[in-house]
Amino acid sequence: MPVLEESVSVERAPKVVGRVRVTKRVTARDVPVDVELTGERVQVTRVRVEREVSRPPPVRQEGDTTIVPVLEERVVVQKRLVLREEVHIKRVRTTTHAQKRVNVRAEEVDVERIVNGEAGAGGGVGPARRRGR
Repeated sequence: MPVLEESVSVERAPKVVGRVRVTKRVTARDVPVDVELTGERVQVTRVRVEREVSRPPPVRQEGDTTIVPVLEERVVVQKRLVLREEVHIKRVRTTTHAQKRVNVRAEEVDVERIVNGEAGAGGGVGPARRRGR
């Protein structure tokens, strides 16, 4: 008795059924942007001391103030080191708001389906538009 068997062979062939046309435009516009600006300035205060010292005092820090001793030698009968004054330097931080204009670009893309060599023809398929921002 003969035994039969069927088999299936599948092949695929690419077929062009349509095309699309993509165009892109770049637009630019100015956009206001709020920015926080930080700066520093210094206040200098001279404090009269007029005190004799045996050796130069070091530069020191008191809180947010840096104190720099200013010395001079005075001749009397003998030479003495006198702390003449101190310079107090204080940092003051300021914050201001400013509005700047920034150039922002955006691209727009048009996609148009082309069927049978004509744009937008065939089966009610019209131009498809997408815009990106």
